Amino acid sequence: MSDTNEPDEILPDAPLALPLDAWHRARGARMVPFAGYLMPIQYEGIMAEHLWTRDSAGLFDVSHMGQLILSGDGVDAALEVLVPGDIAGLAEGRQRYSLLLADDGGILDDLMIARAPMGLYLVVNGAMKWDDIAHLREHLPDDINISHLEDRALIALQGPKAVDALKRIVPGVDMLSFMEAGSFFWGLEPLWISRSGYTGEDGFEISLPAEHVADFCDRLCAEPEVKPIGLGARDSLRLEAGLPLYGHDLDETTNPVEADLGFALSKRRRAEGGFPGSEVILNAHAQGAVRRRVGLSVAGRMPVREGAEIFSGAEKVGVVTSGGFAPSANAPIAMGYVSAAQAAPGTALEAEVRGKRVAVTVTQLPFIPHRYHRKGAAQ
Repeated sequence: MSDTNEPDEILPDAPLALPLDAWHRARGARMVPFAGYLMPIQYEGIMAEHLWTRDSAGLFDVSHMGQLILSGDGVDAALEVLVPGDIAGLAEGRQRYSLLLADDGGILDDLMIARAPMGLYLVVNGAMKWDDIAHLREHLPDDINISHLEDRALIALQGPKAVDALKRIVPGVDMLSFMEAGSFFWGLEPLWISRSGYTGEDGFEISLPAEHVADFCDRLCAEPEVKPIGLGARDSLRLEAGLPLYGHDLDETTNPVEADLGFALSKRRRAEGGFPGSEVILNAHAQGAVRRRVGLSVAGRMPVREGAEIFSGAEKVGVVTSGGFAPSANAPIAMGYVSAAQAAPGTALEAEVRGKRVAVTVTQLPFIPHRYHRKGAAQ
């Protein structure tokens, strides 16, 4: 990926191949178009892959995500104009979840921001990365450099045994805690590793040169704890963890407060404002949002999918934004937005599925407890 703004940055209609395309196919992956790329949806089956990740360590290809470096004098202040996080207070080796915001407070994308030796390292969603790059170019000062790391792949190793497998290959990674990151080496190859992920489990995201990612994945999968995992299980894992997916649970029509992402509003930024939509967002933070993102437990075995309308009696009170079967809970679950008056855990509602009403109950998120390795916790 380059630091130019030429027309060749526009993705073609046909999905592109990622650096691990042949690697996935050699392992029997079923490939599907996703975010402009061909990606593995499953290998041996979504249920088995999901449960393996919860019990051991799953390897995910997330190279479709955009990896960016922002650098230059005043980069912290410049980025704070676009996001609600405290970037100036982000220490080297620390990572923070944040949001690109529209002028009305809507969410343009969610992203990770880390302080790296070379500048601010950003990871943005694959489906939105070209829009995000264009947005950054338009709104950041000309003397802020945006480098799109096209020559690097990104993989995620997730699960309770991820640290056991990875530390044999990359000594020292076990010293990282949740949302910490640092530079490591595999032989002579430079790695940027954060202890983070999007499954609710302990794990790592690893950025490395694309030309060496297949060899590195071979080495990881030689460890008994590790198996490759597809997009299907990644989605069911993040749903159980109550984590929103951009384009489904988040979009330009939702603001951080109603999306239950108030933690992304750093304390200093709440006091100072100065980010897009701050007046709308801070008012919702103080007064309460008119609707809320909630978890929904589903009666019976019928999954309630995205788009299903939610009712309280005859009144429509919301809509499902993500739904499916939760292998760890052995039951269907969903997330969606409901009116604030119906958002309390335990509230009985109904979702309409194929013309029939299905009983759902508002449930505290996450469905499955997070198991991140926080500083000071035992290994």
